[in-house]
Amino acid sequence: MLLLLPKLKNLAILTFSIFFGFQLSFSQNHSPEKIKKQIEGFKKDSRGPYYRIQWFCNDGSIRAPKDYCPDDVGGIQHATYKPEIEELEDNHELYFGNILAYNEHETFWDSNHNHSRIKQYQIVKYLQSVDDGWIYRRGQYYRGAMQSEDEQEWGINFYQWVLDQNNISGNFFLLKQSLKDIPHSGDSNLAQKMRSESKVLAEEVASFMKIRIKIHGNPEIKDIQTVKDFVAANSSKLSTSQKQDFETLISTMTDYYKPIDLSTIQDKLNNFSSDQQSAISKLLSKYNNGLSPKEKVQILAPVMFYIRSNFDAFNSAKAKLSALDISNKLENTVFQNAQEWVPTSLKELLEKIDTLANIAASTGLIELWEYERIAPTLRQYQKANQLTITNLNEVLTNSRGVVEWSSLMVKANYSEIVETYMTFEPLAYGFIDDRIRSSIALDLGNSVSQLGNFISKKSAINNDVADVKKQATIRGLNPGYAYGELLVVQGSIDNIDFKKDNIYVFDRPPSGLKPVAGIMTVSEGNLVSHVQLLARNLGVPNAALSQDNLDDLVKYNGKNMFYAVSPKGNVILKTEDKMTSEEKKLFSKVERSSNKITVPVDRIQLDQTDILNMQDVGASDSGKLCGPKAANLAQLKSIFPEHVVNGFIIPFGIFRKHLDNPMKGENSSYWEFLTNTYKQCEVMKKESKSASEIDQYQFSRLSKLRTAIEAMELNADFIAQLRSHFQKAFNTPIGETPVFLRSDTNMEDLKEFTGAGLNLTLFNVKTENHIINGIKEVWASPYTERSLKWRQKYLLNPEYVFPSILVIPGVNVDYSGVVVTTGINAGKKDDLTIAFSKGAGGAVDGQIAETRNVAKDNDQLLSPSREPAYVSLPQSGGVEKKYTTFEKPILSPKNIQTIRDMVKQVRKKMPEQTGSDYRGPYDMEMGFKDNKLWLFQIRPFVENKKAKSSEYLNAITPKTNTNQKINLNLKL
Repeated sequence: MLLLLPKLKNLAILTFSIFFGFQLSFSQNHSPEKIKKQIEGFKKDSRGPYYRIQWFCNDGSIRAPKDYCPDDVGGIQHATYKPEIEELEDNHELYFGNILAYNEHETFWDSNHNHSRIKQYQIVKYLQSVDDGWIYRRGQYYRGAMQSEDEQEWGINFYQWVLDQNNISGNFFLLKQSLKDIPHSGDSNLAQKMRSESKVLAEEVASFMKIRIKIHGNPEIKDIQTVKDFVAANSSKLSTSQKQDFETLISTMTDYYKPIDLSTIQDKLNNFSSDQQSAISKLLSKYNNGLSPKEKVQILAPVMFYIRSNFDAFNSAKAKLSALDISNKLENTVFQNAQEWVPTSLKELLEKIDTLANIAASTGLIELWEYERIAPTLRQYQKANQLTITNLNEVLTNSRGVVEWSSLMVKANYSEIVETYMTFEPLAYGFIDDRIRSSIALDLGNSVSQLGNFISKKSAINNDVADVKKQATIRGLNPGYAYGELLVVQGSIDNIDFKKDNIYVFDRPPSGLKPVAGIMTVSEGNLVSHVQLLARNLGVPNAALSQDNLDDLVKYNGKNMFYAVSPKGNVILKTEDKMTSEEKKLFSKVERSSNKITVPVDRIQLDQTDILNMQDVGASDSGKLCGPKAANLAQLKSIFPEHVVNGFIIPFGIFRKHLDNPMKGENSSYWEFLTNTYKQCEVMKKESKSASEIDQYQFSRLSKLRTAIEAMELNADFIAQLRSHFQKAFNTPIGETPVFLRSDTNMEDLKEFTGAGLNLTLFNVKTENHIINGIKEVWASPYTERSLKWRQKYLLNPEYVFPSILVIPGVNVDYSGVVVTTGINAGKKDDLTIAFSKGAGGAVDGQIAETRNVAKDNDQLLSPSREPAYVSLPQSGGVEKKYTTFEKPILSPKNIQTIRDMVKQVRKKMPEQTGSDYRGPYDMEMGFKDNKLWLFQIRPFVENKKAKSSEYLNAITPKTNTNQKINLNLKL
């Protein structure tokens, strides 16, 4: 069982979005509130979480403190933990213990749980550093609790054990980070110590806050003198203990900024082969402390890259441990000197960005293959004295990508555990930020922002986002405009009640996002997730921004703001009082209600009350017998029989027939209850009731209907048909083949509305009871508040939304995703936008997927995957959560060509065989199993044409000559 995952009653009918929502669940005996109280108790206890000291002998015996292990047996002495700590470990997999010698190596590495133990150890160390010892506040003085020499020896043995394994190539970043926290006779994490000490002092001495922010965001060696000057100027105001704390900080900073001692590196080189020693020594031979910051960075960077690219070739665990220690030592020096490297020309700025991107690859923030894909673009400056605005924007896009991918690497490794800890310890939120700011991504982000500002000035395209710093890191994803209350969400989004008139800024969009006015995200997810497609469809403005940008916007939380994103991606965000008259006119009531459409009721054939085989349905039946998922997949089955599974369809008519049954507890049928609800809503409108009052009444009634549908008895003739069609379609009785139950309403894939992901799809359901209950859940899902709110932005007759269900067996694909047959935010009309993740259901629920723009003769990486968890579909039914790493791309060149070939056939055959006049792009869901392509869905790709053609949105994008050439020797 994974760390604090809920005890789910029915894994067989989990939806993908629920599975990946990681909703934390605690027993009544250990709620987050109780853990908070325990933490406060440990802080006050003289022994903290420790219980008593004991001897742990090598023969397995445990002895009292004065009953030493015999000399011929040997052993170590350390504290044990209180029963409460052990209970948290045993029952909830929360590990607050900080004694390493307590652990077996394999247990601590914890590979089955995505290395949760080692990550928790790092977070606990962080909490100790920022909260005066955290639960060890007083316990750290409990004599004999921990022996430093035993901890050091354990650390060395642990890493030699880990590095002797064959499955560590994907964990380079995690290993390198953990070495900064786990004692092993290597380097301590002075950078974190410096930030933590300055943070604690700033909380006590308010006037020190500006200096602390400088140390946190842009550390330089001259900060040491700044701190000394502050202490001298404020000596009379500081207490004795505060003065001592400032001396400690100054000492830490002095140690941190000490020049690198190459002799310490030479000692570690002795563990390498002669060729490796020679290669690294040659690269280091040019280094000396008299060099400029730029020269130091450029000499050390190739050493780090050599270690990273040759890591698997180091011939022993000891050599690999030495290589990682050298890399960390060099990274510290590079980080310091990068801050001091101030480019004077555009060419030098491009050179610095190129070098720092290389270092990001060397430190594991991005993978080597990712760096290889973007390096040629970053190095255009090496072969030219001039570059066009287009060329510079290519560099900006790729270098900005490196910053984002680096931040997401940290989050991919630690977010799951941090979010768990945040439920009972909010200070854990700072751990990820601390790791990002201690990496080269910090200065790379500053440099990229500088390049963005330069390009903006030259091309006259600027963002206007309040008074946010580094606005070049903000970019629009979906065009549109909005006005509403700005809500900046820091941390978890799990318990937010999203409102349709608000603009939200958060780390990443939830897969179950309700309609909102606007979105800004740090992690955009991917361009073709359900949330992104709905946002494009409805003209909801959506932009990506950095974590720093989010932090800058916190001051506007709760204020009414105007927000706009142009078709070319520039962004405006301003307070209500700064809106122009033209911007105010955009929000008239007439305009807001002008997009309503009507469900084409006259086309629905509700008299079809028998289950349909897929071969008896075609694309022309969409909206008549079933929804477009089923109709189009049936059409695909006839066109590409080897690439589509067999299945059957439960049409609209069967659902509608069940609605005529009496509704329990009501003097009416389900259908009468539904239609009476909407009739009453119309009465309330005529009575001038408020929109919120009408919504509250409607959602309350439809929630009751949803619950009733989930509990209804299915007709006996329908269950008999169900059993028969299982045997016909899958050659097994019901209950032996796990299937997907895919919702498919008549309010999807219309020309004006996509409806992507609004209703329930159940994964890999197997038993007959689960299948029957799952059908009712799918039927009920159109009446969830989220589904209703999205639809009602467009619908005039929402009571005529009927669900059909597509029943197909799951394919336990290796990876899956979405292909949109046009360039979305990059590329041209005939390009492909591809987003794939590992496992089933890939890319559709806002995952940070591997995303590419694929042209006829080009394959551009837009972003790599940073989704560590994925869904596997066992034959036993239900879903399994597995983990992956990112050292290899998901899609191979062979896969890309297979997708190109399939799209070519779809573009030709779909119009021919459906008789459709549709010639626009398609949105296709597919997956690969052993390199064979499987098609799961195809539908028209719908964008909000009104948003893209808005006169206002086009007007806020200045015209620019992208072919204008810029001299690279231009001074900054």
